[in-house]
Amino acid sequence: MAEDRWLNRTVWGMAFTSFLSDLGHEAQSTLLPSFMAALGLPPAALGAVEGIADAASSFMKLGAGWFSDRIGKRKGLVVFGYAATGLASGFIALASGFPLILFGKFFGWLGRGVRGPLRDAILTDSIPVDARGRAFGFHRAGDTLGAILGPAVVVGLLAWGAKAGFPAMSWNRTLMMWTVVPGLLSALAFALMVTERARSKPKLLSFRHALRQMPSNFRGYLVGVGIFGAGDFAHTLLILAATQLLSPRMGAMKAATFGAGLYVLHNVIYAFSTYPAGAIADRFRTHRKVLGFGYLAGISVPLLLIGCFVKGWNSLPLLALVFSIAGLVNGIQDTLEGATTAEMAPSDHRGLAFGLLGGVNGLGDLISSLLVGALWTLHPAWGFGYAAACMGAGATVTLVGKD
Repeated sequence: MAEDRWLNRTVWGMAFTSFLSDLGHEAQSTLLPSFMAALGLPPAALGAVEGIADAASSFMKLGAGWFSDRIGKRKGLVVFGYAATGLASGFIALASGFPLILFGKFFGWLGRGVRGPLRDAILTDSIPVDARGRAFGFHRAGDTLGAILGPAVVVGLLAWGAKAGFPAMSWNRTLMMWTVVPGLLSALAFALMVTERARSKPKLLSFRHALRQMPSNFRGYLVGVGIFGAGDFAHTLLILAATQLLSPRMGAMKAATFGAGLYVLHNVIYAFSTYPAGAIADRFRTHRKVLGFGYLAGISVPLLLIGCFVKGWNSLPLLALVFSIAGLVNGIQDTLEGATTAEMAPSDHRGLAFGLLGGVNGLGDLISSLLVGALWTLHPAWGFGYAAACMGAGATVTLVGKD
């Protein structure tokens, strides 16, 4: 049965690797807003860090995917990428201002750019065609379990540090430095547990020629992904939004702890949505359409945040709803963007196809993070209004396109 064949050692190994990696870098992401705020840096700086790092990752994904198709080997580059992402937190922990934070995030996301498309191509090669949604969903569930545990540990340690009276800045630095450990262990896990399937002799096509091999429906699909991504702001901004909304009645330290706790809820919903999203798409054989409906649901997140900032809504249940919807949409998105790409991409150019997906996502992340962060300085409603418009347009393009 397919269920017996797709859940193999490589799928398990990738899920465990991603668990460790997300344990580290999601803990880092949870700490970053309060870390930067303690240094006196504004919301636009957080948006710039996230956007520039994602752009660097996107360009690296394009080159790494194409290069791996040419050389026919991917595993070693993936191990390097996981190690680089793990080391990035160490640079950030040493920062006393914007430049070193930007460098650390940039370096880590270069590693993420190297590993992402190559890992997904190895995963696609290791599973049967009829189980792609489930395999990608299982892998994403593994990485999100780490994304739950990392922020949860951070929340507990932040609360403990506040109760014990530790200086906020030094305690943040200490926690940030410890996030290096699971990141480096993820590289070791991938090296030991994942087997790269032997491939036929690669076709040594130029980058431009390889691009021409991509089918028209895949190109149209990337247009929808890109438009949606141009409004799909980094979810660390959700933590910042919650912190700002809750601070007037809770105080900054307690609000930051609750913001991190809401992010844990976000990741719990994410984890429990990835496999069902993939299984539903496999059953109805329509990965792209299910993805489009997920995009459509995502519009409610910025719309609700506009209400929060304009009307002064700051109840915890409402913010929990916002974070929950964002987690659900993120789970559908991360699972089905990969499964749809695996379905549409030519087998000889899967590395490049996943690189193109990552590149489009990275460009969208750069645009969204920079613009939402910049517009936030005028008023948060401007930033979230722009996000809602782009997400709605991307959802429409995705739904009307051909599989």
